[in-house]
Formats: sequence, C-alpha cells, structure tokens
Amino acid sequence: MSEHHPRLTPSDDNTQDDDAFLERELGLHARGVELVRMEGRVFLRFAGAVRVDGLHVEYRLVPSRGVLAKPSKWRKMDLLARRALVEERATRDAVDDLNQEVEEFVREIADQADEFGFDPMLFLHVLEELETSEPAEFVFDRIRQRLLHAGEREQEERHAARTKESINLAEYPASFDVANKMARRFIALLGPTNSGKTHRAMEHLAQADSGVYLAPLRLLALENYERLQNTVDADGEPIKVSLITGEERRLAEGATHVASTVEMLDTKTPVQVAVIDEIQMLADRDRGAAWTAAVCGAPASTVYLVGAPEARRAIEALAERLECPLEVHVLKRKAPLSMEPGAVRKLRNLKRGDAVIAFSRREVLMWRDMITEMGLSVATVYGNLSPEVRRAQAERFREGQADIVVGTDALAMGLNMPIQRIVMTTAVKYNGVEEEEISAALAKQIAGRAGRYGVHEEGFVAGYDDDTHEVMRSLMKEKIPPVPASGFAVAPSLEQLHRISSVTGETSLVKLLKRFVHNIDVPDGFFYPRITEEQNERAEWLDTLDLSVAEKFTMSLVPISTRVPSLESAWSHWAQSLAKRKVCKLQPHPQELFWQNLQEVEDTCRMYSAYAWLGYRMPEFFPSIEEAQTLAREASERVDALLQQQNAATRKRQAKKERGRW
Repeated sequence: MSEHHPRLTPSDDNTQDDDAFLERELGLHARGVELVRMEGRVFLRFAGAVRVDGLHVEYRLVPSRGVLAKPSKWRKMDLLARRALVEERATRDAVDDLNQEVEEFVREIADQADEFGFDPMLFLHVLEELETSEPAEFVFDRIRQRLLHAGEREQEERHAARTKESINLAEYPASFDVANKMARRFIALLGPTNSGKTHRAMEHLAQADSGVYLAPLRLLALENYERLQNTVDADGEPIKVSLITGEERRLAEGATHVASTVEMLDTKTPVQVAVIDEIQMLADRDRGAAWTAAVCGAPASTVYLVGAPEARRAIEALAERLECPLEVHVLKRKAPLSMEPGAVRKLRNLKRGDAVIAFSRREVLMWRDMITEMGLSVATVYGNLSPEVRRAQAERFREGQADIVVGTDALAMGLNMPIQRIVMTTAVKYNGVEEEEISAALAKQIAGRAGRYGVHEEGFVAGYDDDTHEVMRSLMKEKIPPVPASGFAVAPSLEQLHRISSVTGETSLVKLLKRFVHNIDVPDGFFYPRITEEQNERAEWLDTLDLSVAEKFTMSLVPISTRVPSLESAWSHWAQSLAKRKVCKLQPHPQELFWQNLQEVEDTCRMYSAYAWLGYRMPEFFPSIEEAQTLAREASERVDALLQQQNAATRKRQAKKERGRW
C-alpha cells in the first residue's frame, strides 16, 4: 500500500481529506468503523448491533483503545503513521471484543431494569445516539448510574407511598386504646403564675380514688409526690403514691396515685383523675409532643389541663377533635404584680427577698459572688443543677438562711419560694444559635414568681439597669400570642418506626426518622410529625454501629447533653458497649467528687442520672441502676456543699476586708 501512496506531510488544510482517504483506503465504513475528530480528540468509533433476550440494540461506541491522539499531535503525524495507528486499533478482534462487551452490558442492564420494572430501552437507546469521544466503559458507567438513580427514585417513591399508607396521623388519638374507649372529660384551669390553678387541680387529684400528676420537670414531679404523700384520702388514710421519672422509680405497694414526668405517662392503667401541668408546653419546639400524647392518651375519667391562658384555643381545638366535653375556668392572680418605678442600678439597692435572674450558669455564679461580697447570703438555682440541689438551695431561701436567690429562668417553673421582687440582670438570652430578647411569655412567667400569695401582699419586678428595666416594662404590657390550635407535635414511637421499617426494609435510624417526618400521612395538619435536631444528629452516628432499630432509638433519647465533652464521651461509650454486647457496669469512685470542681461534679451527677435512665430501659446491659442513683445523690450533695462553701468563702473574704478597713 505504501508503494502506491508516497509519504505525505499533512497540513491544516488537507488533514480531513487525508482522514477521509484513510477511511476509504482501509474500508473502515464497511466494517462499521468511523474516524472522528471531536471534543479535542481524534478517535475511532465502532458501529454495530446486538440481540439479547428479544432486545435489538444498535450502538456507536469508542472502544477501550479507540482514542488515537489530540488533534495537534494528529496533524503532525504523516499519513503512514496515521494509517499504521488506525490499522493497529481497528482490528477485527477489537470490533468483536466491543460487540461482546456491549452484549454483556445490555444483558446486565436488562436484568437490573427488570428488577425495577423499567423498559431497558429507556437507558440503552443512547448507545446509538450518544455523541461522545469517551470510551465505551465510561458510557456504560453513566448508564448504570442513570439506572441506579432512577431505581432509587422509584424505590423512594414506592417506600414513601408505603410509609404514607402505614401511618395516618389523623388516627393518632385512636392509638391510645384505653383513653380512646373511656368517657373522658377535660377541665381547663388557666391563669397566670400565683393564681392557685395547680393547687386547685392537686386538691381534686388528692380527693380521687386514683390518679396521676404529669409534670414538665423532675423537680415538680418530686414536689407533688411529696405533697400527695402528706395528704390523707377520704377515709383519713395517707395516700399511697409512687414517683416515676425517667431516672427514678419510687414504687409504693398498692399505690393509688402516681407523680410522674409527662414523658413517663402510663397510658394503659385507667385512673379517675389526671392532672397535666404547664399545658402551654404543647407549643414547645422540642418537648411539645409529650403534651400532645398526654392530652390524647391520659387514661382518666377527668383530665385537668393546667397552665397559661394562651393555651385556651389549643385546648378547645383538642377537646373538639377528641370529642371530649370541656370546662374552662380562668383564674386571676391572687396577689398584684407591679413594675418598680425605676431600675435597681446598684448592688446595695438589692434587699432580702429578691430573686436576681441571669441566663447562664457563668452569669449566675458571677452575680452570686458580687452579691455575697456585699454581705448578703445567696441561694443559687440554675438548670444544670439536679432537682435535689435546686430544692435544697430553694429551701435555704425559703427558711431565711439565704437573703437572696440568684438563678436562671429555671426559677420560672416549679419552685415555690417567698420572692417579693424579681430583678432581671438582662432581658437577652442565648437561644442555641444567637442572643435574642426573651419572649413576653417567659418574661411574665419569671416575673410571676414575685409576690408569693400568703407571704407577700404584692410582687414587684425590676430591671437591674435602665435598659433592661424598660424592656421588662414593655414585655409585661405585651399580649402573649395564643398557642396554635393545630399542628400539634407528634414524636415517633418505636412501634411506628418498626412499621415504616417493615414496609420499606429500611433499618437506618436517620432514614426512618426522615420518613416519619416527610412521608407519613398528615391529612389536615392537625397533628404533625416532629423530631428534635439532637435526636437526628445522634441517629447519624448510631447508624455506624451494629445496633437494632430499637436500640438505636433508645440511645437517641438518652437525656444527656452530647455537647458537653465528658457527657458525650460517656454516652458514646455506652452505645459502643451495647453494640459489642458488653454489660456496662458503673465503677463507683465517690472520692473523686472531692477532687472535681463545681462544673465537673454537676456533669458527673447528670451522667449518673442518664445511666439510671438507660438502666431502666436496658437493665440487661446497664444493670447498675441503684448504684447510679446513689452516686447521683452523692454528687448532688457534693454540689450543694460546694455552693455553700463558695458562698461562705466569699463572705469570709468580704468580712476580712471590712475588718481591714477598721
């Protein structure tokens, strides 16, 4: 061939003519081969067709060695070099090999498409139509991805439809069998702080033959447990009452009454009276679902709904939906509450009976130290403290051992103290993302603690500085928006997640939670699915462990802050131990409490309480429940002692300063 075609030096002008000459000379078209220049490449493309299981699929593809050169390099090659390269790559074996690859690929795609119920030609037609310089294996991969994504979308739609069919939130109340079959009636006792609403409800509860009190806090459950213990029934006998919280069980033999945190409601045991406290918590972003469940599921003939007046519309909507008769009683505050004429401005203007409010542990301890240095004794209350410590500190104030109480908004719920004046150090609080002004509802709830009925004739509110004072004056006048009368939060139950898992085959907790939130049937939005951000974050990590759906779900709910490194470490250790099927016993080292600072002892107390919570749910793997409760009590006592020691030390330093001045 070279004898008849002398060596040529191609130029930009004749390269394409030379390529056409090569195609004719080598008979490429007759063998289904093209010489193509495109996308910055010169390459060979083979055309052909295969038949697989009744499918006729035509193709135009670049074989694995079909790319010859970049155009710039191709132009510099003489005709003989080009010819040699084309002859080397466009062999009969190369054509046959590609045909075999296409046949195997078509069979693969046909089988996968059949699994998803797709027509395989939806994906295979591009083998003939696609204009690309990429070798066939890249084209095959792209088609595989398209089929995979289409399959995933199809499966997602199918699973979403099955999930929607499996759970209908309109039927949520019917899931509470006992309550659903009872003739229940609701009595709403609504009013501001210090209106006596909880007292009235508890009197009715004590007079009932059986009943349950549902609290938003362990502290409130504990207080009303003791209150019921100190009450006699209609026959003059002491009421037998049990305490049930997530972290503690005090079960009385033959108990007729239970004081419980709202999440621990027993929906299976009928009682005469249920009291659901702080009913406005229906609107709480993270815990509102517990109140929805309590209203729908409390198995009591009479259910008292106790809380703020802004919950009225929501209660009326729920009562109508549940077809329960409703009585509404609106109570007024027993002692007047007034703004002070001006701000406090100076520490020396604080006085006995004041409650000084800050919004962080650090600020509370700072104000405590400043006030103590003025010669006043201080009780301290903030959210990180256990219920036992909060109660002990409140008792010191109540008995006059402390002149002033300094606390966070933890004071706003559950602690009855003889506060005459609330002093706000700030009206700004960190919401988890940023600092923002507190709501009128929170401002009024805190302020309402002033002027305890029967102790003070009137309560007062003041800001420490002028700006805070004016903000509080404005907030006290502001009308609080009502709790929404629809969109009541419903949290996923393990039964619901298992139902979703059974119809979708899904075992990832993150994906099950996502399906619960996005795919279940919410016909009119009256009930609405909710999960917390923290639960979702935990689920992602728990999915990496060898745990069942039930185990992951339980671990995702452990009441412990995973934003505190030591507590996050304890929680992850428990989860990993569970995944390895290891029994996780507590190793008590109470002497360590005496080497820890206040923050560390507080965190230790919370860790032991969380272990107890877990122990009640998985005793076979976390058996040290009694030890955890004992250690939590010891840690609480140590926290209380440290707070008192710090108080005493500050007062001692101040007294020494005073003596030095003389």
